[in-house]
This record gives sequence, structure tokens and C-alpha cells, in this order.
Amino acid sequence: MVAKITIPKSIEAALNYNEKKVQKGNAVCLHAANYLNEAKDMNFYQKLNGFERLNSLNERATTKTLHVSLNFDPSEKLSENKLLQIASGYMEKIGFSNQPYLIYKHEDAGHPHIHIVSTTIKDDGKRINTHNIGRNQSEKARKEIEKQYGLIKAERQQQLIKPGIKPVDTEKAIYGKSETKRSISNVVGAVFSQYKFTSLPEFNAALKQFNVVADRGKEEGRIYKNRGLVYRILDADGNKAGVPIKASSIGCKPILDNLEKKFATNEISREAFKQRTKNAVDDCLQLASGDIKNLLAALQEKQIYTVLRQNAEGRLYGITFVDNQNKAVFNGSDLGKGYSAVALQSRLATGKENPITQNESKSSSSSGSLQKAVSQQKQQGKQITPLSKPDSTLDVLLSTKEQYDNTPDSLLKKKRKKKRKNKDF
Repeated sequence: MVAKITIPKSIEAALNYNEKKVQKGNAVCLHAANYLNEAKDMNFYQKLNGFERLNSLNERATTKTLHVSLNFDPSEKLSENKLLQIASGYMEKIGFSNQPYLIYKHEDAGHPHIHIVSTTIKDDGKRINTHNIGRNQSEKARKEIEKQYGLIKAERQQQLIKPGIKPVDTEKAIYGKSETKRSISNVVGAVFSQYKFTSLPEFNAALKQFNVVADRGKEEGRIYKNRGLVYRILDADGNKAGVPIKASSIGCKPILDNLEKKFATNEISREAFKQRTKNAVDDCLQLASGDIKNLLAALQEKQIYTVLRQNAEGRLYGITFVDNQNKAVFNGSDLGKGYSAVALQSRLATGKENPITQNESKSSSSSGSLQKAVSQQKQQGKQITPLSKPDSTLDVLLSTKEQYDNTPDSLLKKKRKKKRKNKDF
């Protein structure tokens, strides 16, 4: 069992993340612990109020949310009752047994896993210390639960989810000798036969994670003009190193002509895995807190390796996703309008699920009345799900982005700079 703990800044963000999954049919809320009502009898705001009641008791705490995911091996067939037992036992062992918490079973990944949302504020207003909780309490709890329920250990799971291809050891490679050629050949052969790519840059994105690159040379060079291809080692900084190995000398014959044949067939075979990659990116965007590094780290946990392309000035102009679980490679723009490098930067900056559309801009004038209506219905306890169309104003109002001040910039009073009078000294 792999246990992952995050500390989101907003309890609403963590709750919204899971409730959206429920509404889309990709998750189910199994249990509401230490609530007065059952999970099935509560709407979004009733669940949220259970947390906010405690959070209001401590105004000084900056982080009040605990978000846990417990991940199991695909071979483990666990009933909902068993998952509840595991979740409850885990929360007790890490010191959250008396806290209100919600347990969600997610069904949109290739392995069984549950998410748990809770607050760190106790009913006396004191905060549960979560410093090093992952390394200490969680790690101990994880090992005890693995033993108690006979689960596959986290260490073994981590071994199983790796691509299974040994990267070239740059430092130990003996350039130009058979050892280097063998290492490169093993990587290229595995990626060539297993991964679904549709262009040379996509092929290289998959190769890069194993410290290898396919190189056509300079456009004015002999290799390029003759449609040749060589393979080289990448050093720790991503620079080409060592003696190039001709594509024709590698057993699987990964020459340009054969690669181009692969491009055509892979275009169809990878299509089945496109939605999984899009879902993973959408999920990770909600937890990235506006930071591209956080996004890449979150995707890595979902077995998606990401390659960024930047110009000389450091401007991001391209992004490629390598799904190591399904061995499928996608350029960002191939996934859709909202997944290009530029669109992702915009989504990270705004916190919106999709880029701003023309219709969304037009509807912004009515946001005031909508916000009032939402407030009234919230007070009445009616079901309001923040899960309508991604480009609707309601979705923006209830998005996972932290709700700061939604007042338009144009309505904000600008501070007047005081003019300093010239004084004679």
C-alpha cells in the first residue's frame, strides 16, 4: 500500500476535487466519519460545513487540511467494506480518529485507491501537528496495515510501476565500446517496441527519461540530408555525450524509415489512452497551486513523465506527456486546446479548468446576481454542485482555486500616492 499525504491550503479545494469525481461518475463517497449524517444524505455544502465549523475555531493556523490517498496494487481486489476498515484504521493510527473525515473510492485509475479528506483543527481549537506526518506516523501506519491485511508492500509496488527499462548510466558508460552500444540498444529497443509515439520529438521524449536521444544532426549536415539517424547518451545536464551509435547497427533497426511507419500505426493505437492522460493532467492541475514544478511532480506520481520545450530566452513553447503506465506519448496540443504549453500556463495562473472562452467572458457581467443566488441557496441547504460546465460562471465561482477577493479590478479603489511637498532646508 502506498500512502501519500498532501496539505492543501483550502479544505474546499480538497473537497471539491473529490466531489467533482463523484459527479462525473469516477468516484463514490463511501463514508462520512464523525458526522451527524450519512455521506449519501449530505450535499456538498453540508460536508464542507462539517469541516469549516472546526476550522473557524482557529484563525491563526495557515494550513488546516489533510488530504490522503491510499493506493493499492491492481492485483488486490478489495471490497468497499475492506477499504473502509483500512481507511479507518489508518486514520486512527495517524491520530485523526476523532476528526470528521470523508472517504472516497476513486475508480478512474488502473489501480484501486481511496482518498480521505479531513481537517487538522480539533473541537478545542487546537491544531494537530502534521510536521513530518508522512515520514513518521503515516509510514508506521502503512507498514502495520500492510501486515494486518496482507497487502503488497509499498516498496514492491514502486518497483512494479516503474517502466521496467534500465536507464543508461552516463557516468559508468564507456563511450564507443560495446558496453555503451548494448546499453543504448536495450533502451532504444524497449521504447521502440513498447511505446506509442507519432513523431521524432515524441520518441525522444520517451527516450530522454532513460538518458538516450535520437539525433538527426544539423540540417546542413550529411547525416540529415541522407535521412540518417544516430543514438547518443545524454549526460546529467541533458547534453549529448559520447560516441554516436548508428541506428542501422541496433538490432530492432530503429532507422528513420521504420520510425515513420510506427508514427502512422501509433496514431490509432494510442487513441484509447488519450482520455486517461487528460484526466491525469486535469487532476494534477487542481493540486498544483499555480506552480509548474508542482504540476510535473504530481504527474510523475501518476506515472506521467513530462518534457518541457523552451526557447533561448527560457520561454515555454511546448510540452510532451509520456504515460509510462500505458506507454503512450502525447504532445500537449494533441490532447486538446486546453493542454498546450500556453494553455496550461494560463490554467495554472487562473486556476480554471479550461482556458477562458468567449462565452465565459460574455457571461461575466452576470456574476454578481449568480453569486447572490448561490449564497441564498447555500443558506437554505440546497444541493449546489460546483460541477457544471467548465466554462460556466458558476464553475468559476465554485472552482478549486482558493477564493480570495473576487471583486473585479475595475471596482477596486486605487490608492492615491501622496505628493511630497518640496521643502526648503
